[in-house]
Amino acid sequence: MKKTKFYIYYMLVFTLLFVMVSKEVQAAPSVSAHRAILMDGETGRILYEKDAHSRSRIASITKIMTAVLAVESGRMDEEVTVSENASGTEGSSLYLKAGEKIKLEDLVYGLMLRSGNDSAVAIAEFVGGSLEGFVHLMNQKAAEIGMKDSHFSNPHGLDDHEDHYSTAYDMALLTKYAMENDLYKKIAGTKVHTAPNPEEKWDRKWKNKNRLVTELYKYSTGGKTGYTKLAKRTLVSTASKDGENLIAVTLNAPDDWNDHIGMFEYGFEQFDYKIVLEKGDIAKFDDDFYKGKVFVKRDAILSLQSGEEDSVRIEYKMLKPKKEWKEYRNVPEVVGKAVIYLGNEEAEALPVYFKKEKEPVKEKSWWNFWSYSIETFLGVNQNG
Repeated sequence: MKKTKFYIYYMLVFTLLFVMVSKEVQAAPSVSAHRAILMDGETGRILYEKDAHSRSRIASITKIMTAVLAVESGRMDEEVTVSENASGTEGSSLYLKAGEKIKLEDLVYGLMLRSGNDSAVAIAEFVGGSLEGFVHLMNQKAAEIGMKDSHFSNPHGLDDHEDHYSTAYDMALLTKYAMENDLYKKIAGTKVHTAPNPEEKWDRKWKNKNRLVTELYKYSTGGKTGYTKLAKRTLVSTASKDGENLIAVTLNAPDDWNDHIGMFEYGFEQFDYKIVLEKGDIAKFDDDFYKGKVFVKRDAILSLQSGEEDSVRIEYKMLKPKKEWKEYRNVPEVVGKAVIYLGNEEAEALPVYFKKEKEPVKEKSWWNFWSYSIETFLGVNQNG
C-alpha cells in the first residue's frame, strides 16, 4: 500500500513538473521594448511581435538602408572625397576631414560598426549625387521591398525630420532583404575593421558597437544599434543556429540586449524548418490533364512549432487546359502555383511547372548518310 501511494505521489509530482516546464518553454518572451518583432530570416514568418506595425522614430538603424544602397551601387572600390557638409555632421562620428579621400567600402564599415553620421552623409552624397537624391533612392528601395509604413528623410536617423519613421516589421523586412547580400552580411557581422588612414601614421581601427556580435551572444551574425533622445534605444540584430536564421527588432527598448537574446532563444527553441512540399514531381495530383506532368523547382519550407504540421495544407491553382494544348503541345512552362497555407493564412507560394517531353531524336544510319550525300552530289537538294 505504501509503495502504491509512493508511485502515485511520484507520478503526480512528475506530471506537475512536466506541465510547468512545458508551459515555461511554450511561453512567449517578455521584452522591455515598446515595439518588437522576431522574424524567421528565411521564410519571413513572424514568430513573435509586440505592436510591430506602429510607426516610430528609428534612430541609427536607418543606416541599414544606407548600407544596402551603397553595397548595391557597385562602387565599393571607388574613393569618396569627404565634403565639408559630411565632416560637420553632428552626433556619432568617424571624425572624417573635409577633402580627405576614403574608399566607399571603408565608409560602409565605419557606418555599420561605429555608426558614423559623417560617413552616412558622405555615402549619401557620393551614391545619390546629393542628400536629396539619396533620400529619394531610400524611399524607392523601401517601396520595392514592401516597407509600407516607412519614410526616410535622411541617411543617418538623426531627429531632424518628423517624417522620418519606420516600424519594427518594416525594419525586419529590410534586414531580411539585406542579409541576402553576402557583402552586406559580412560587413554587418564584422567585429573589428581596419581602414587605411593616409594622412596619419596609424590606421583607423573600428570595433563594432553591437555587443551581441562582439561579446554577448555566440549565435549573433550582425545587426545595427541606434539611439537618439526621441527614439531612445533601437536595435536590429540577426542570429543563426543549426541552419535556422532569425531577425529581431526592438524600438524604444531599455533592455534591448536581453530582449534580443530572449527572443532568439525562444525562436530557436520553439521553431524548426520543415519541408512541406518537396521539389520535383508533384505526386498527389487529381487533375487528369496535369497528373504526372507537373513539378516544382524547389522545396517549400516553413518555420513551424511542434504540432503545427497538421495545420499545413496545399492548394493548387492551375490554368484551365485549352484546346490548343491538344496532345500536350503549346503548353506554357508555368501552368499554375502551389499555395501553402498555415491555418487560414497564406505562408508560401511556388510556381508549378509543366514537364514537356523531349522530341525523339531521329537515329542516323549509314544508308541515310550515303543517300543524302548522293542527292547532294547530284544537286537534288540544292535550292534554286
